[in-house]
Amino acid sequence: MFFERPDAGETAVLVHVDFQDEQEREDPGELLELVRSAGAEPATLLTASRNRPDPRTFVGSGKMEEVREALAAHGAELVIFNHALSPSQERNIERALKCRVLDRTGLILDIFAQRARTHEGKLQVELAQLEYMSTRLVRGWTHLERQKGGIGLRGPGETQLETDRRLLRARIKAIHKRLDKVRSQRSQNRRARARAEIPSVSLVGYTNAGKSTLFNALTSSEVYAADQLFATLDPTLRRLEVEDVGPVVLADTVGFIRHLPHKLVEAFRATLQEASEASLLVHVIDAADPDRDLNVAQVEAVLDEIGALDVPSLKVMNKIDLLDSAPRIERDGEGRPEVVWLSAQEGRGLDLLAQALGERLADDVIEFPLSLPPEHGRLRAALHELGAVREEVFDEHGETRLQVRLPRRDFLQLMARLDERADDYLPEELQERPVWEGE
Repeated sequence: MFFERPDAGETAVLVHVDFQDEQEREDPGELLELVRSAGAEPATLLTASRNRPDPRTFVGSGKMEEVREALAAHGAELVIFNHALSPSQERNIERALKCRVLDRTGLILDIFAQRARTHEGKLQVELAQLEYMSTRLVRGWTHLERQKGGIGLRGPGETQLETDRRLLRARIKAIHKRLDKVRSQRSQNRRARARAEIPSVSLVGYTNAGKSTLFNALTSSEVYAADQLFATLDPTLRRLEVEDVGPVVLADTVGFIRHLPHKLVEAFRATLQEASEASLLVHVIDAADPDRDLNVAQVEAVLDEIGALDVPSLKVMNKIDLLDSAPRIERDGEGRPEVVWLSAQEGRGLDLLAQALGERLADDVIEFPLSLPPEHGRLRAALHELGAVREEVFDEHGETRLQVRLPRRDFLQLMARLDERADDYLPEELQERPVWEGE
């Protein structure tokens, strides 16, 4: 990794500014969680109120002096701003304070760098870091503008800064090429699932809402889950059996956060594409969080950015154990499940979520009585194999009377495999009527 990461346990002075514009506001409590997630020790949190940022140092001269005094008092060598700083602001603050300065984007990038585990995740983080660094190259360099010289190196030459930028551009181009290959492989996997008509469900939500805990509870997996921001970063896919639907691919995606840096959204587009092409999004929400409505709005903003806002979704209000609330399903005007209240930690309400998933994914489940003569034993055995037989009785003529329930697509696939016409077995009201031209 090219990004310089502070050592674990490094003491930091935190700076938070309250702006009047609601769109510019950040949460100071979230900054503390981010800093601890990065492994730093917050020494003190300095706050200020402004109408707009100072163009040179983001905060005024009085607040800068306060930060300098806090650095000396706590022996800190790092200042972290809860806001995005421009490269010039970052350089000006570093010169004035004579210490390293990190903004909110750099802090989130550092956490992502620590959490990435897979080759793809590491590539995505490195890409975001390099693009972030490309505008900040002048920081910390002591040999800028030095011309190359020596035998075999004479000529126009290039400055060290130009060399660094050229190397960065080459590395960024190489990572883009490798990530394009990853996107292509993911796309092939999705097409294969689509051909097999396997529905996919993506868990999305604000970071620390409990997605990984819910994922583990549903799939009996051991994905790392902890009470911290961005506990898991790399996407994980598991098979899940859903009644009336059959196998479903369940994906646990990266957690979202307020003002998630655009560079990260771009870098993680291959991962987030799982959400944009899912059959259903399960939006996990921390029901006990007082800012849950704001968090929901931030998640929807990112979903809109990746083109996933129109994907059908089911909301899950998690952590009801902190509210002393009972598990339940809320339905819309058409009776479809809209919100499921549960506790992934305690396992309460998981049965309701399974029921809601079945109802939302199995939109076209058919149930009908079926009479089969003895010579149709192959069809009877196939229906049993699919788990579609609800009741079965035999009459005195040797016929088998079945009550069958299964997704229409499974029945049509079975009929095609047995070289039979589906309409020969379906009641008239369940037969698919042809659409005539002009209708």
